[in-house]
Amino acid sequence: MPRYEFRMQRLFLEADLCAETPVATDRAQANYLLNVLRLKDGEQVLVFNGRDGEWIARIAVAGRKQASLVPQEQTRAQTPPPDLHYLFAPLKHARLDYMVQKAVEMGAGTLVPVLTQHTQSTRVNLERMRANIIEACEQCGVISVPSIREPVALTRLLASWSADEESRRLLFCDEGEASQNPLAALERLERGPLAVLIGPEGGFSEAERTELRSFDFVTPVPLGPRVLRADTAAVAALAVVQARLGDWR
Repeated sequence: MPRYEFRMQRLFLEADLCAETPVATDRAQANYLLNVLRLKDGEQVLVFNGRDGEWIARIAVAGRKQASLVPQEQTRAQTPPPDLHYLFAPLKHARLDYMVQKAVEMGAGTLVPVLTQHTQSTRVNLERMRANIIEACEQCGVISVPSIREPVALTRLLASWSADEESRRLLFCDEGEASQNPLAALERLERGPLAVLIGPEGGFSEAERTELRSFDFVTPVPLGPRVLRADTAAVAALAVVQARLGDWR
């Protein structure tokens, strides 16, 4: 595990971060720091904004419900987001929350909701997704906050892929693949820009599987002999991809 400072509270801020420039917390952040964590004036937390790296910041209390954070010293320089896209059919709230958080932990740099024929929920709350992304970043030492794209229909995504993504290979987790070994499929590929596509609970339709397999930039990947829930499949797929072609090597 990377050696980050996990004992110190981490907090995401929208504002720019610069040494000795106070940043006012919002009401919820102030309440969390002062009344939930019971931190005092002068105590320190780690802060980040996804642009300016990670900083140690001093708490400056201005009352029971008001506080500012004063960046003192940069602990880590900003890193670019991982070049791994995670594409998924939206799930219902609690399981989507879990899946989004795990995708961030597993190193996804861009998240794209994809609407398929068997998608359970076509209404996607991007604001809620971003809140889950930020929470995962705060908890796991991530300083490059993944981006979220607007939901897109699978057919439209595939039609625009050549123009928009060019050399990025799309790995789709195919429950109908004859092989059960994901590593066998991945071993044939060179390292490069990747996207991982997870289908809905009902799986891809036969028409969708046929369409996916018709494109040269698509590689079907099995996920073993067991039937996995979509949120479990996300973790399994991202793990094997990172181990074979990603930043775990």
